[in-house]
Amino acid sequence: MSSMTPETGRAPAVSLRGVSIAYRVGDGARYEAVRPVDLDVPDQSFVAIVGPTGCGKSTLLNAAAGLIAPSSGSVSIFGEPLAGVNRRAGYLFQLDALMPWKTAIDNVAVALEPMGVRRGEARERAHAMLKRVGLASFADRYPHMLSGGQKKRVALAQTLIRDPKILLMDEPFGPLDAQTRVIMGNLLLELWATDRKAVLFITHDLDEAIALADRVIVMAAGPRSHFVGDFRIDLPRPRDIAEVRHDKRFFDLHRDIWAALRDEVSRAYAQADGVAA
Repeated sequence: MSSMTPETGRAPAVSLRGVSIAYRVGDGARYEAVRPVDLDVPDQSFVAIVGPTGCGKSTLLNAAAGLIAPSSGSVSIFGEPLAGVNRRAGYLFQLDALMPWKTAIDNVAVALEPMGVRRGEARERAHAMLKRVGLASFADRYPHMLSGGQKKRVALAQTLIRDPKILLMDEPFGPLDAQTRVIMGNLLLELWATDRKAVLFITHDLDEAIALADRVIVMAAGPRSHFVGDFRIDLPRPRDIAEVRHDKRFFDLHRDIWAALRDEVSRAYAQADGVAA
């Protein structure tokens, strides 16, 4: 994998070199979740990782976020070694980190507090960001008054308002129904087309990964998970999440990627059945 982004001549937004992740488990044994892997996420690119449950997708994302230190190898952000939390990244979790006692606009504005932005300016910027995600008229509503999709939009606005150069997304649309996932996927693509941040996106949904990303990387079942496939998604942009799934090229990509993923999913289920037995 290249150490430079061909389109820009700059270092990748995220670069993992020989990164492995291991833990000490209850009996004192060492569990190697991910064996050494290399990964570049070029600036302005959209990379998705798919794999069976428990394969280490989120673990790698946490290493890119600086939330855990790799057992071996290195993480670099725009060519600089990562030390501590990745301050150039915004992290969108599967579960929203919204404060139930704050309105939508205040949940977004609070993200600017650590930057020393004054309350009045923070609320102005938060309102503009809520407008970008289609929620300007819901600014004064509390989380319990919002639908699942609306809460996810607030969380996305909360992440984007700090203008991170990298988006780390851990199954952000997982809890949503199918129709809302399509809407949120199209919103994400619209925002990404405007800002072109680097995105590292974790999902179990292969259709979602193909519809969104420039590349889809397949991880093996754990333990000692690793990459077993790296596919370039050459579907034209802009894309509509619902429409692109009818493209013949989409079917071809899905067939090829599923061929790499299918055996790993089967292995993960077989391991789970063995533990259960």
